[in-house]
Amino acid sequence: MEAVGQFLPLIMLFGIFYFLIIRPQQKQQKEHAEMLEALSKGDKIVTSGGLHVEIVKVEEDFIKIKLNDTSIVKLDKAYVAKKLEA
Repeated sequence: MEAVGQFLPLIMLFGIFYFLIIRPQQKQQKEHAEMLEALSKGDKIVTSGGLHVEIVKVEEDFIKIKLNDTSIVKLDKAYVAKKLEA
């Protein structure tokens, strides 16, 4: 019984750590993955570099984005920070 009492603070600390750090991060990763899957032509996004661009074509691992009227480049999906709502 004393062994359980000694580990109780450690168990409580792990529980607090899980609910304050690990679980919210997993939820955020899941929401980001769902957002990436839902991207389509015409959506406006912000890249992790801070560029506000429009999607021209969605491919499996990359998306083609329009920087301006003449420049179209490929961007890895991992660098999409967020989708802008209209």
